[in-house]
Amino acid sequence: MSLYPPPEIVESEVFSRMPDSFRRNEASAWANANKAGAHIHSFLEGPSFDRDGNLYVTDIPFGRVFRIDPAGEWTLVTEYDGWPNGLKIHKDGRIFITDYKRGIVQLDPATGAVVPVIETNHSESFKGVNDLVFASNGDLYFTDQGQTGWHDPTGRVFRLTADGVLQKLIDTVPSPNGIVLSLNERQIFISVTRALAVWRLPLMGDGMVSKAGTFIQLSGGLSGPDGMAVDEEGGLVVTHAGMAVWRFDRLGQPTHRINLKGGLFGTNCAFGGPENRTLFITESESGTVLRADLPVAGRPMFSHQ
Repeated sequence: MSLYPPPEIVESEVFSRMPDSFRRNEASAWANANKAGAHIHSFLEGPSFDRDGNLYVTDIPFGRVFRIDPAGEWTLVTEYDGWPNGLKIHKDGRIFITDYKRGIVQLDPATGAVVPVIETNHSESFKGVNDLVFASNGDLYFTDQGQTGWHDPTGRVFRLTADGVLQKLIDTVPSPNGIVLSLNERQIFISVTRALAVWRLPLMGDGMVSKAGTFIQLSGGLSGPDGMAVDEEGGLVVTHAGMAVWRFDRLGQPTHRINLKGGLFGTNCAFGGPENRTLFITESESGTVLRADLPVAGRPMFSHQ
């Protein structure tokens, strides 16, 4: 039984396909652990637009970051010893990456140089950081997922303050993945992949988390919720890897289902286009970036100056 009317169906289309010259079909240590040892051509993640309308995406198993121009042409920005997952561009133009192997790193898009920002927590390595989001004051929130799940519900969410202080906000999450902030930045939303849920983490007056709870409960699919985006109405767009992409209103009611063209594994999404109403989705199975027009524009990425 469903408590809500059926969501409106939106069909996606291919914006750009990874060129064959960049595709690989080989073993990787990342795929050995996360794809049952399959030889995969790539695994796209981390879509994020710069001010010029270029879309940056990561390729986790092969340590690559690509830039896709508005016409859909791909450029390899860097290839390095790492597993880059989430990618976000700070309002001052700096590019930050959650690297599963190396922690939080920063990318220089002009040279391709990758340098560490924070590699440990109290001298201990992270489990495997996944995604990140910036607050308007420059604070950086990120998830530390690793291989956690219901068998080991110890995934974590951290905040790295703008002045460099690392704070652990929660450490009892069974697979924290995508992360976004509410419009007023008083709540954190995290996709909890193995629990097939989106959690809401209220931020208290001292900046710490209390009363953490489930905001949206999903079901089905081949995996679970992954990357997310917020729109101007406070709606939440959730990539449900192994199924589709959902848009929920600010109350958590499903309004739209975006079907994925060419595969089922949408991993993350970002708003872009002339009116910021086009959702761009990394689909890892086909190695493509999809796009779909939505009725509500995304929250501007660079609105805070």
